[in-house]
Amino acid sequence: MIKKLGWFTLLAILPLALMFGCVEQGKVVQGRVINKDKEKKTIDLVLDIKHELGKPDYDQLPPVTYEFPKDPNEMGPEPKAGKLMNIDPDKKEIVIFDDATKNFKAVTYIPIDVVKGVGLRDSRVAEKKFPIVDREKKAITVYDKRKRLLTTFSLPEEYFKMPDETFGFGDEVRIYAKLPGKSSRLMNISETDIYKK
Repeated sequence: MIKKLGWFTLLAILPLALMFGCVEQGKVVQGRVINKDKEKKTIDLVLDIKHELGKPDYDQLPPVTYEFPKDPNEMGPEPKAGKLMNIDPDKKEIVIFDDATKNFKAVTYIPIDVVKGVGLRDSRVAEKKFPIVDREKKAITVYDKRKRLLTTFSLPEEYFKMPDETFGFGDEVRIYAKLPGKSSRLMNISETDIYKK
C-alpha cells in the first residue's frame, strides 16, 4: 500500500515539475542590432529566421526589442547598432533597414573597389572602424566580417546626408530570455572567436 502511494505521489508531482521546468527554460534568439537606446538600455534586433549554424539570415520583420540583462556580468561587450543588412557584389546592391518604413530597402551602388578574402588581421581592416564614409569623395567603405569582403562604393547624393551607421553592420548578438523582451544573458557574437579564424 505504501509502495502504491509513493508511485501515485510521483505521478501527481511529475507533471507539475515538468510545467515549472518549462517556465524556467526560456529561449535563445539571435539577431543583428539595428538600434540601441543607451538611456533605456535596450536594443532593437532583426532576428535570424533560418537558424542554420554559421549562416544566419537576418530577415525577420518586424524588429524586436530586448532590454540588457539586469546583471552586467551576464553581458559581454556592449553591441553597436547599424542599418546595413547585406551587401551583394554580384548585384551591386546593399540592403539597409529603413527606420521610416520599418522595412528593408535595396539600393543599387556604383562599385569603386571590391576585395574578397580579406581576413580580420589584414592591415586593410585591422584596427579600423567601419563604415568609412568620405562625403567629399562620395565614397563609402564597408567590411563584411562573415564574407571577408572589403567593398568601396558610391551612392546617389542624398544618401550621403544620412548618418554613418546607415552603412555599418550592427553587431550580431545571441540572447537568452525567460520573459519576452527581457534578456537574462546577452552575448555579442561579433566580438567572439567566430570571426577570428
